[in-house]
Amino acid sequence: MTPAERTRIGARLKAEREARGLSQRGLAELIAEALGDQFTTDLATLVDYVKRWERGRAGVGPRYQGAIAEALGMSQRGLFDPASVEDDPVQRRSFLGAAAVVGLAVTPWNPGDLPGGARVIGADDVEQLQRRTARLRRLDDVLGGADTYRVYSAEFAATRGLVRTATYNETTERKLLGVLAEQAQQAGWAALDAGQMAAARAHYRDSMTAASEAGHTSLMGNALALMSYHRVTAGQRGTEEADAACRVVDPGTPPAVRALLYERAAWAHAMAGPSHVRQVQENLGAATQALTAAADAPDPDWARWVDDVELQIMTGRCWAILRRPDRAVPALEWALARYDDAHARDKCLYMTWLAEAHLEARAIDRAAQTLSKATTLGADVASARPGRRIRAVAARLHPHAATAAVAEVLEKVKRMCPGPAASPV
Repeated sequence: MTPAERTRIGARLKAEREARGLSQRGLAELIAEALGDQFTTDLATLVDYVKRWERGRAGVGPRYQGAIAEALGMSQRGLFDPASVEDDPVQRRSFLGAAAVVGLAVTPWNPGDLPGGARVIGADDVEQLQRRTARLRRLDDVLGGADTYRVYSAEFAATRGLVRTATYNETTERKLLGVLAEQAQQAGWAALDAGQMAAARAHYRDSMTAASEAGHTSLMGNALALMSYHRVTAGQRGTEEADAACRVVDPGTPPAVRALLYERAAWAHAMAGPSHVRQVQENLGAATQALTAAADAPDPDWARWVDDVELQIMTGRCWAILRRPDRAVPALEWALARYDDAHARDKCLYMTWLAEAHLEARAIDRAAQTLSKATTLGADVASARPGRRIRAVAARLHPHAATAAVAEVLEKVKRMCPGPAASPV
């Protein structure tokens, strides 16, 4: 690699780090997490590496390239192939064209500047930022995390910059920190969906900090629930965080938020195994009661999608993982009949659970047909999860490959979703 190429890549690394509001030490910590057992040096040395890489004084070795890409939520080729690095790395912080489709601006939100460069933020500014955050959240309905992560992380970084540098009163501060907590959760969800687990973990920690400082119990509960989901996705037990999220619930917690926290707790306990059936049932029951409760105030936009269909989806998933097809199949079929194909990622994922429930019920042809439909929906979604789930269910179908329907779908999966089978979530 030439010195000029190292300089261009270093500038790109710095721009992407700053777009996420990360210090050089913060990036080093994420790299260390991504390396896991392969991290054999000390953090101070790794911070020095980051400084040298960004200044173009050293090339990034193969051992670190994948970890840096995971930490930043980007592709390795996009970061380190000299031919793919533009002269202006900041240009890459656009909305990937997706934002333009829904009529959103491609520049970070900013309040007006006052003379002398000072920025004063008031209630109207925060409301504008809340509306923008809600519009951006709609991207997750139709796009995967690999498409949306940089959009959400850049928004979070811009808002964190305002929190640090702008002037505002105490009431505005609490509202602004609430928006920051929401944006961190959205960025973390997109990172998880893209398979960038270290970045997701960091965003969820940031969300908990902001929500705690704002005294926003609903967002604190959701941060804990997302941490639980993250642990489960990583193959760990997430019941402790899920139960803590439910303890945050108080009489003022909106019904949709309560339902969301309880259903995620049900999922964490289902993934913990058959010995947790009682907790699964209790949490699903609490979620059902929450959805039927009268609301003193509107549900927040970030919980707007929690309804009877969503609850039946989660009910079916829980009973599928607990190998109770008699309960899983009716719930999933009822919900999926009401689920629009436009939400391809989510519908694909939910159909894999229905396919697995059919398989558990020994309805092999129905399992194969359902997985075939899921593969068609999810093969080209920019998310790491559908492919993993499709391959995991295909692996369970493989012993039945002599069946024509199974042979056909296995070939389809091999062609459209190549890769190793992985996480059951």
